[in-house]
Amino acid sequence: MKKKNMLLLAIAAAAVTAGLVAYSAARRTRANRQTRRVSDEGYETAHDVLFPDKGHKGPKLHYGPVLPS
Repeated sequence: MKKKNMLLLAIAAAAVTAGLVAYSAARRTRANRQTRRVSDEGYETAHDVLFPDKGHKGPKLHYGPVLPS
């Protein structure tokens, strides 16, 4: 591989790594900010109230009889 191509590859890898580090830091900062806000309230509450942007995965719970469709 030519030195020019190796240099471009190294620069691209460094840029991707820097982007991932910045994304991770921003995400951690946001999570810490949410946790700090919740702890300042002085009480615990439901998970969907504390973290409304988190999606819920899986089927919804259904209590009672289930009728076949």
